[in-house]
Amino acid sequence: MQRETSVYNNPNTPEEQETAFEQSLKSNDTEERIDIWFYRPIGFRIAQVCAKIGITPNAVTIISIFFGVGAGILFYYPSLWINVIGMLLLVFANSLDSADGQLARMTDNKSRFGRILDGFAGDFWFASIHIALCLRLMNEGWSAWVWVPGVLAGVSHVFQSAMADYYRNVHLYFIKGKAGSELDNSRDLQAEFDQMSWSKQAFSKFVLNGYLGYTRMQERLSPNLQQLLGLIKALYVDSLPQELVTEFRTMNKPLMKYTNIVQFNTRVIFLFLWLFIGEVWLYFFFDMFVLNPILIYMINRQEKVSGYFVNKLKS
Repeated sequence: MQRETSVYNNPNTPEEQETAFEQSLKSNDTEERIDIWFYRPIGFRIAQVCAKIGITPNAVTIISIFFGVGAGILFYYPSLWINVIGMLLLVFANSLDSADGQLARMTDNKSRFGRILDGFAGDFWFASIHIALCLRLMNEGWSAWVWVPGVLAGVSHVFQSAMADYYRNVHLYFIKGKAGSELDNSRDLQAEFDQMSWSKQAFSKFVLNGYLGYTRMQERLSPNLQQLLGLIKALYVDSLPQELVTEFRTMNKPLMKYTNIVQFNTRVIFLFLWLFIGEVWLYFFFDMFVLNPILIYMINRQEKVSGYFVNKLKS
């Protein structure tokens, strides 16, 4: 473990540096090109500094929330130069969001609470952005009805991010096993929740209750996938057959590009475009009428892949 930490913090050769960077990533299958080229290298450097001075992954996540919310507040103003500052803050917030996960893997300081907090961070950013854009549009003469597309777009974003994150973790579960994934299920979470005490563990139980609802939502939208995971658990106790892993990876990997599209980078590129041309209302309609159809396709595609493997395993 000491050797791994030294390579992460003080890579002595280009080969060690490249190895340390690769080990800080989840998987090349699930990483987006923009992340590999831009956010992950920046996040890796931030994570190295944080590891040296003892800043925890959760602390990095909390800091990212302040920068992301601050970015949203700056989008309220119609001044382009203020918006550009907000764009830079949002880019930095996402760099920190990349760094917290890389730091957790580098220092082996991973926890479910950290994963939950990391997921909430993005929700805080975009809640701030949606509120700011609605208030901005009202100042520009729009009626209070603008909150309808603002809220609907926000709800759409929650579903898009939840399912994209879930499908990524399923993919990681197949190619890396349980240790390389953050895949949870509502049955285990409910059992853990029932064992906790409101009097002694009120905050932890409150957080877990929210995460339990989030997980149930993901499961309700993926019935074939739930059947597949149940079969996998019943048939293979220790590890999955390599033939199954290879075939699932081949069929499921194309889906990963869609999980990336509905996540951060694509929506932010278009958000910045709408800010530059001064038509921020387009962001809400882009979320609902471009990203939601991609979400629907993504769910249908994953269900078809899962159904194929359910039938194969049953036969």
